[in-house]
Amino acid sequence: MTTLSMTAAPATRVPRGPRGLVWVVLRTHRTALIFWGLALIAATALLIWMYAIGDEARPAYGGCAEPPTDDLPSCSAIEAITADETYANGIALVTTALCYVIFPVAAWAGGALIGRELENGTARLAWTQSVTPVRWLATKLAVPAALLTAGTGTVLLLNIWARGDDNPNLVGDWYGPDQFAGTGPVTIAYALAGLALGALAGLLLRRALPAAGVGLAAALVLYGTLDRYREDLWPTVTRTEKGQFELPRSAWQTHWDAVWGRHPGEDTPLSTSATFHPRSHFWPLQYVETGILLAVAAAATAAAFWVLRRRTP
Repeated sequence: MTTLSMTAAPATRVPRGPRGLVWVVLRTHRTALIFWGLALIAATALLIWMYAIGDEARPAYGGCAEPPTDDLPSCSAIEAITADETYANGIALVTTALCYVIFPVAAWAGGALIGRELENGTARLAWTQSVTPVRWLATKLAVPAALLTAGTGTVLLLNIWARGDDNPNLVGDWYGPDQFAGTGPVTIAYALAGLALGALAGLLLRRALPAAGVGLAAALVLYGTLDRYREDLWPTVTRTEKGQFELPRSAWQTHWDAVWGRHPGEDTPLSTSATFHPRSHFWPLQYVETGILLAVAAAATAAAFWVLRRRTP
């Protein structure tokens, strides 16, 4: 008589140590990782192309003369340049994508990163295999935060490099909503804030679809609020002169007031007052908004760990 020995198949275990848990996070979300990598490659290739045609695009907004002179090309030659539109559209596409990255990140973090794993029990299974809930959440946040910072920061630097001399006719004014949010450290801070808000929504709701929606809604509120009150984040400059004057295009005008005389039909004001942010306020505004976003990210992260401790043994 033959005796058959039955050996039970070992249960799938989460590898011990931080590196093993990092690998599990990367493998679990490999679809998002592949999409992120492809997006970075596409943005890099596009910005390198934009830099290559930048010198051809800039003359389209230079001076011209008919007939041409030693200093100015002919106006017909300037009108024939078409690279300017391609360059402007390419730069605008990447800049807009950078400043809106908070929205897909928040939805993904709430839905796929946290909410789905709590909903289907994957997270609780990991907690029974020598992975504490705190370490699970810390790794869940640290891995995408590192990838977001590295990837977004790289594209941000390439975007600044491709913009060249920041000709506003080609790349827009520095104070435009997309231009401001897509050309400074606030770009990275928005991505990290979206990650933290989405994770908090996932822990609160524990269901993928509702958490994705709430994470996205929180990101929309944060983005809209800062966009609305950005001009108030740093003291403005006021300029008052007799008569009428115009601010340079580089000035972000927030308020304009004119005092008119008592005689009807006067077309020139007695004095004019303008409140504005000069170009030099770009960095102070960036730093203040970045600080606010990082504070939001830190508060949402702390709240996420608090919720996790309250709901786990």
